[in-house]
Amino acid sequence: MLKATLRSFLAHKGRLLLSALAVVLSVAFVAGSLIFSDTVTRTFDRLFASTSADVVVNPKDDLDSQISSGATATVPASLAERLKKIDGVAATHVDASVQNITVVDSDNDAVGPTTGAPTIVTNWEVTDRSPVKLTSGHAPHGAAEALLDADTAKKKHVRIGDTLTVQPRAHPFKVKVVGIATFTTTNPGAALVFLDTPTAQTKLLGSAGAATSISLDAAKGVSDDVLKQRVAAELGSNTYDVKTADEQAKSDAADIGGFLDVIKYVMLGFAGIAVLVGVFLIVNTFSMLIAQRTRELGLLRALGADRRQVRRSVLTEAALLGLVGSTLGLAAGIGLAAGLIELMGVFGMNLKSTEMVIGWVTPVSAYVVGVGVTFVAAYLPARRAAGVSPMAALADAEIAGVGKPLRVRAIVGAIVGAAGAAALAGCATATKTASAASLLGLGVVLTLIATVIAGPLLVRPVIRVLGAGFPALFGSVGRMSQRNALRNPRRTGATAAALMVGLALVGGMSVASASMSKSFDQQIDKSLGADFVVQNSNFVPFTQEIAAKVSATDGAGLVVRQRYTPLAVHLPDGKRVKTAAAAYEPRLDDVAHITYAQGNTAAALADGALGMDVDFAKDHHVRIGSTISVEFPAGRRAELKVGALTDQDGSDGFGMQGGLFFGFGTIEKYVPGAQDLALYVNAKPGTSEDQLRAHLDKTLDPYPQVQVRDIADYKQLVHDQIAVLLYLVYALLGLAIVIAVLGVVNTLALSVVERTREIGLLRAIGLARRQLRRMIRLESVMIAVFGAVLGLALGLVWGVCVQQVLALQGMKALAVPWSTIVGVVVGSAVVGIVAALLPALRASWMNVLAAIAHE
Repeated sequence: MLKATLRSFLAHKGRLLLSALAVVLSVAFVAGSLIFSDTVTRTFDRLFASTSADVVVNPKDDLDSQISSGATATVPASLAERLKKIDGVAATHVDASVQNITVVDSDNDAVGPTTGAPTIVTNWEVTDRSPVKLTSGHAPHGAAEALLDADTAKKKHVRIGDTLTVQPRAHPFKVKVVGIATFTTTNPGAALVFLDTPTAQTKLLGSAGAATSISLDAAKGVSDDVLKQRVAAELGSNTYDVKTADEQAKSDAADIGGFLDVIKYVMLGFAGIAVLVGVFLIVNTFSMLIAQRTRELGLLRALGADRRQVRRSVLTEAALLGLVGSTLGLAAGIGLAAGLIELMGVFGMNLKSTEMVIGWVTPVSAYVVGVGVTFVAAYLPARRAAGVSPMAALADAEIAGVGKPLRVRAIVGAIVGAAGAAALAGCATATKTASAASLLGLGVVLTLIATVIAGPLLVRPVIRVLGAGFPALFGSVGRMSQRNALRNPRRTGATAAALMVGLALVGGMSVASASMSKSFDQQIDKSLGADFVVQNSNFVPFTQEIAAKVSATDGAGLVVRQRYTPLAVHLPDGKRVKTAAAAYEPRLDDVAHITYAQGNTAAALADGALGMDVDFAKDHHVRIGSTISVEFPAGRRAELKVGALTDQDGSDGFGMQGGLFFGFGTIEKYVPGAQDLALYVNAKPGTSEDQLRAHLDKTLDPYPQVQVRDIADYKQLVHDQIAVLLYLVYALLGLAIVIAVLGVVNTLALSVVERTREIGLLRAIGLARRQLRRMIRLESVMIAVFGAVLGLALGLVWGVCVQQVLALQGMKALAVPWSTIVGVVVGSAVVGIVAALLPALRASWMNVLAAIAHE
């Protein structure tokens, strides 16, 4: 039996290799995502471990004051001398570093990265842990000199001798590039500008006595933990945040952990889609191969092989296919990870392929996924093969009981579908976001399973409708193509299922994204009343100098300033919620349209008062007139009375959680260093918006970090952010289509082999090669469009339910992108034509006599 199994496996290697591509793609994405994420994580771990001091003293800042003032939290630089006297301290270093700062060249173009990585201006101090080394020029001395990292200098074409302008929260200042520093470790994509320490302290932190942290080197024989205990004992545990090198490295890694997790989960999402649609392809392939080998398996049974041996033979073939596919997939995964590493270099993260990390988890996962998926997918066909009686197989008779599985499918599909429909109905009627999201997830899974189970039952009614016009358009060829698609509903359903999964995903997400875009558009139109909004491009505060210049701009009328501050509120239900709040000048109603459940703008902006989102208030038992205890940065506290409750069709309102906002008098009293986050600007009577836009652009030309946006710009900003989600969905769809095309090609290729005698007879009675190719193409188109119809129908239901969940968050508009839906159906027909090209060509070139004689 083993010898027969191996010979059978090798005899069908061409068809099995096509099926192995599904396994290869599945394993490649699993292995590639694991290798890439492990490489990035290990690289950053090494970077942080090598650059972290033995012990670091940071400011203790429970509420990030940089949100409100743009100022970086500091510690006294004099701590360095004080800490140097502690037993076990070998040396101390003053750190003065600021992130998200704007640096421009002589053409007023930003020097920093555009990929989201920060621009960091820091002090130059060479230690054993420095991530860079001076490779040309000399170190900076005095207030007019700076170093630039080599990667940024190369990308932005900056050379030694060029002048840069650094624009911190205070006054901008110019520096001359006197040297280039090259990274000795991984460059995480940031741009680094180095100043001498006194200049960094005074220009960036506002005081020669300030530092962002103090780094300590431990003396030989003193552990980091011991030194941390001594430093904490000297400073007091609640005064500063003291961390060892390991703790600091973990903290730094946690800051980029979200970014790395996004990449990892996206990759695993691709792997999941590949695995899911690969299962359909493998099940279909093995079902057809076993159907074609009915006589062969019957002969083996007649010669003495029992059911267990036949089943074991088929599963052995599946295991061999899984091993081959997993091995090739693992190699492809390594190549995929290398490609991702190169791609990250384009975005500024210069990883090294030579430092690729392949842990033991990666090959184990690859073979578990590859062999496991193939083995599971082949189990049902193997059981079906073992159930074939020897005499029925040898007689080439129809196997008894073929209708029974469809009846079972109908019952199981109906039960699972009813449960899924009930879950989706519960999602649509739920009033809490968490429960609605849970029911949505359950409903999506159950309805997908139900559609896959019941797919063969839908083949005949749906394809009769889809192919109703084929006989009239294509004559007898069209009628035969329709009947071929109807001939084996299980096969047609399984082939279409791979495409259905991808299209259901894209249909659902297209409806969700279109609804989100429409909701945001309506919300922006409803709430924003200003002609223009002036904001920093990276949403950090800017100096009050900009407000003065905007107010003095020709054509500028009303200017309303907005500030933000982090805070924590103590609510009547006993909860302490950390969030942020906005502060506005009195004439807010002239630049914003606010819907109030109770109260008004004047009551919310009054001294000692605040406004709050009505849903947040209900959740925490807050009413008009309730007094709320508020913690501001730097330990300041206030008791503020709730003057108004807003109902803005969104849970976040003006601030973050809770939609908190108050007047300028409150923020100036409790957060005196707060700076403007946005300016709402209306044109003077007689000045057009276009004229004001041109004047504002001219006024703000020296400040490239500040942008002017109107309503259309805000809408485009939201659409661009949603488009990122859509691009991911379309990429997943593309992957599903690739595997689905393989499935259709495989099914048609095997179907051609299965119908060799039939094709020979058709050719013998006069069917032309062109007609034969057309018949197979039309069959393929029907299968593909059938999958598209099921997938889009399912996706539309999902999309509507997703919109119901979004409605609980204030996004109440429903939009169906019909152009996308129609485009997907047309694209599916094209996919069907492409998938049929090779099988149709092969069928048309068969030798007629050899085909008729085929058994």
